[in-house]
Amino acid sequence: MKILLVEDHPELCEWLAKSLGQAGYVVEIADRGDHAEHHLLTGEYDGVLLDLSLPGKDGLEVLRSLRARGSRVPVLIFTARGSVDDRIRGLNLGADDYLPKPFELGELEARLKALLRRSAGQLPHVCLGRLCFDTVSRLPTVDGAPLALTPRELAVLEALLTRIGRPVARDVLFEKIFSMEQDARPEAIEIYVSRLRKKLEGSGAMITTVRGLGYLIAAQADSPA
Repeated sequence: MKILLVEDHPELCEWLAKSLGQAGYVVEIADRGDHAEHHLLTGEYDGVLLDLSLPGKDGLEVLRSLRARGSRVPVLIFTARGSVDDRIRGLNLGADDYLPKPFELGELEARLKALLRRSAGQLPHVCLGRLCFDTVSRLPTVDGAPLALTPRELAVLEALLTRIGRPVARDVLFEKIFSMEQDARPEAIEIYVSRLRKKLEGSGAMITTVRGLGYLIAAQADSPA
């Protein structure tokens, strides 16, 4: 899943981006409010982590503009501006959650997971054949044993499992696993899909290429759904 991290403190931004990347998220960074607005106008994100005190444009104004355009992307505000009035304003403008600084990384990740899960309408567990995916912990298992995936393989699996039985376009998958700063081409998706196919062998879940439409995941005909 792709996250826009809006934070102007370099050390905090680097720490959060690295931690979220290790957790399997694709993270793009904006260190100014006006830059964040440009990202949100030109890119697609599964969630936004938004500081409020930003150069260029205040975070609440970024949020106001986002909701005025009709975007429902989940937004978690995290900020040192922890007054009740600021929280009320943020929530009234359309923030989905509010976390005051300082915070524990584990709490931020837990709240982000909950927002993304609710936004996607996901069930706690998604199962195909002997493959099960815990949407809370983002842990895939086969017959109860963890399935070892790289962060990008996990991102591909997660994107496919949100549309079981329906194709996901290659360009959509590319957006989910690469940030704009990374030097990659859409054809790179084929590498990660191929690797994921091999790791899913024998699980009862199968990735199929649908010519002209992309990739879909479904249970094999001889496997229980």
